Amino acid sequence: MTKFRWAAVAAALAAASLAGVAGAAQAGELDMNVAFKGASQRAVWQSVFDDFHKANPDIEVKASFIDEEAYKVQLPQWLSTVAPDVVNWHNGERMKYYARRNLLEDLSADWAKNGWSDTYASTKEASTFNGKQYAAPTVYYSWGMFYRKDLFQKAGIASEPKTWDEFLEDAKKLKAAGITPVAVAGRDAWTLAGWFDYLDLRINGNDFHQKLMAGDIAYTDPRVKKVYTTWKQLIDDKTFEDNALSYDLDAAQPFLFQGKAAMMLMGTFISAGFPANIKDQMGYFQFPIIDSKVPTAEDGPIECLNIPAKAKHKAEAHKFLAFVGTPEISARLAEGLGSLPANSKSPEPADPINKIGFQILSSTKGGIAQFYDRDMTKEMADEGMKAMQQFVADPSKLDELLTQLEATRKRIYHKS
Repeated sequence: MTKFRWAAVAAALAAASLAGVAGAAQAGELDMNVAFKGASQRAVWQSVFDDFHKANPDIEVKASFIDEEAYKVQLPQWLSTVAPDVVNWHNGERMKYYARRNLLEDLSADWAKNGWSDTYASTKEASTFNGKQYAAPTVYYSWGMFYRKDLFQKAGIASEPKTWDEFLEDAKKLKAAGITPVAVAGRDAWTLAGWFDYLDLRINGNDFHQKLMAGDIAYTDPRVKKVYTTWKQLIDDKTFEDNALSYDLDAAQPFLFQGKAAMMLMGTFISAGFPANIKDQMGYFQFPIIDSKVPTAEDGPIECLNIPAKAKHKAEAHKFLAFVGTPEISARLAEGLGSLPANSKSPEPADPINKIGFQILSSTKGGIAQFYDRDMTKEMADEGMKAMQQFVADPSKLDELLTQLEATRKRIYHKS
């Protein structure tokens, strides 16, 4: 072979090698860790990954599915060492905890590029830390008042109460008809936290509520005490069933099912478990307005996607977040996860109660709180919910409990 032919072969081999390198450079990869509960949740995530790969055949998706409880334990290590490209997590304080430590990618540009300030308007505040967005919302669920339509009719109540005065008047009518107005699962302290959240949101608003959750407001503040004194009125008026602290959620729901209680404040996630014989009688309405001057906020715990700051394939990660953020994918993911789509442009759910919850959350102007134990540090949340149980057991000790909570706030948040 002549030197000219050797040169031609060498050039061809070099060109092929360069082409191979270029091809390898074009191939992408996306590594995602997914927290899930049950086969149906895993299946819907897998279908989203499959469709993303079909739309982006140059990107290989490698997903690791981890049980939710194990996921919570392992997440801090992933974020601080060898991080995946995308994780799913919770908004609010749980997201801010990692953003504060510079472990999450700033997604503000994604919000601007993808128009998320419009489609995710009601969840933007919960996705924000220090003026920047670090989360892409996926799904959430609504909190509100479940009620028995037939029991309302029996008590002569013509419509759902929209104001606090109407709610109190309806409670009187129910008691006169021999029906407990509201069932409470006080043995599960978190159910009491739902009452605290809504009374605070309706009386003081979400801005105040978030400052309280962040440890910036004293528990001896008169505005906090007003939340509890409003709550105390309900206890004094026998609005709740006797011995409410004896019942967990599973034990309290039968009060509704058996027609002994008319209402329950709870998240829409319980609706799937309603017995078939009373499902048509179950209704759902927004927690009543206490002060019309306070912007209306809601509890709507939000699940989200985040890109770790140490992710290796960030371009692919940003592309995946944009894909999941489309109305159609959001709706499919929500249905498979048993939740509501956080995207306000997604089709409304077919289920009547979820449809109402979706309408409430997607039109909320006063902000969406993440729920008591997601909006504050775990230690303070645990102490706060324990105090709520003590308050329900003996409302006369309110001042003592608030003083105790204030001492705890100062200790945990190092406030004077």
